[in-house]
Amino acid sequence: MNDRPDRLELLEAVRRFLTDEAVPALGGHLGYQARVAANVVAIVARELESESEQLESEWRGLAELLGFAGDPPTNPQELRAQILEGNEALCQRIRAGEADGGPGRQAIFQHLRKTVDAKLVVARGRPS
Repeated sequence: MNDRPDRLELLEAVRRFLTDEAVPALGGHLGYQARVAANVVAIVARELESESEQLESEWRGLAELLGFAGDPPTNPQELRAQILEGNEALCQRIRAGEADGGPGRQAIFQHLRKTVDAKLVVARGRPS
């Protein structure tokens, strides 16, 4: 593992090159493709930067809704797997009508709003 530049600094360098050098030098379709590539690099950087916090937050929200016990897994693959399972269980509860009314509705909506907002920050680069 290298200390400097780190992966986020490398991605920023690529994004800056694409935005500042490639896009102005290219026209038409290639310029458009360079802008798309710069945006993809920026999204990946934001995802890497916030991934651990986002995954843990989503896991904790699901844990509260579904009654998971304990702490989130420290292994990222296991954490993602548990989130996927939790989201599948939440979907089943929503299909069963648990989001149709009562206290469960508000809790589900709050969790979904928080989770979607966090994902939009990564996609857009700013809070919604």
